[in-house]
Amino acid sequence: MLKHLMPVVAVVALGLQGQRAEALRSIAALPAHAAGSFEEITACHISPEGDYIIFDRRSHAVSRVSRDGSAIRQVVQIGIEPGRILLPIAFDSAANGTFVVADTPGGIDRIQMFLDSGSRIGGFSLPRRSTPRVALGNSNYLNVVDSVDYTGKTILVSDPESGALISEYGLDGSVIRTFGTLRETGHEADRELHLALNSGYPLSIDDGGFYFVFVAGVPMFRKYDARGVLLYERHIEGPAIDEHLRTLPSVWPRRKTTSGEYPIVTGAIRNASVSPDGSLWISLLLPLTYVYDSSGEKQRTVEFRASGLLSPTDLFFAGPGRVIASPGCYTFAVK
Repeated sequence: MLKHLMPVVAVVALGLQGQRAEALRSIAALPAHAAGSFEEITACHISPEGDYIIFDRRSHAVSRVSRDGSAIRQVVQIGIEPGRILLPIAFDSAANGTFVVADTPGGIDRIQMFLDSGSRIGGFSLPRRSTPRVALGNSNYLNVVDSVDYTGKTILVSDPESGALISEYGLDGSVIRTFGTLRETGHEADRELHLALNSGYPLSIDDGGFYFVFVAGVPMFRKYDARGVLLYERHIEGPAIDEHLRTLPSVWPRRKTTSGEYPIVTGAIRNASVSPDGSLWISLLLPLTYVYDSSGEKQRTVEFRASGLLSPTDLFFAGPGRVIASPGCYTFAVK
């Protein structure tokens, strides 16, 4: 879908804290005049027709942008009523061009499905109020629906309150199944802390199966087969997260919110995505991304370099050998 791309330059560079990392340099980007019209490009995907579909979290909107940036149209706008979004926290799209947005109007978690034209095709609310779980940076928090994965047929949600790691919903809002045993945390007596340490990113794999990436506590991930049976568990290790492990507290401070009092739990993982070949890409809060193959072995440590080092909030694999990273909507060539 991208044309006239410059040759990619990939080098091996010295990463943070002495870790050797492969530097990927952007080969294309959303035109500057178009990028400047958005407040916060949280996710940037490609429609089947080749247009950009941009989730602007701060503007409470989704827009469609032509590949040359000449036409920008806001297809989903701010609002509390069905078909609009308010306080959005998550976005994902499917291969058929439809997409979902999770938002929290009135403090209630809601998931809506749209055509790439912005027409609403369905939606539902979850039975519980939105709950902040894990702090990701200074102001962003991972909520229950902050980690939706949309397959085009079902929606995966990190939902430890259900007693399982992953809840799979039908497009009508019905619970199809839950799976994945909560891990032991040593804080089972503190329910909210135990749930926060079992929050993460559920991810579907194109050829079947699932990953679940824990975002707080001891960083690790699990892989499940298509039936939801555990295949393996791996710790996420490397110099870039050693400091996180060294400073893990035994007691977490708590903060009051309108919906209750919750522990302030700091995460180490900003984003996780699955490539078409089934590799798992885990982006840290630091600007490094670890790449694991389907057997759970770490294959690469990657730095995304555009105007500077990029710590991705979203990775969208736009066909063989290309990934689009947000913020910024930069395209990179990957092997």
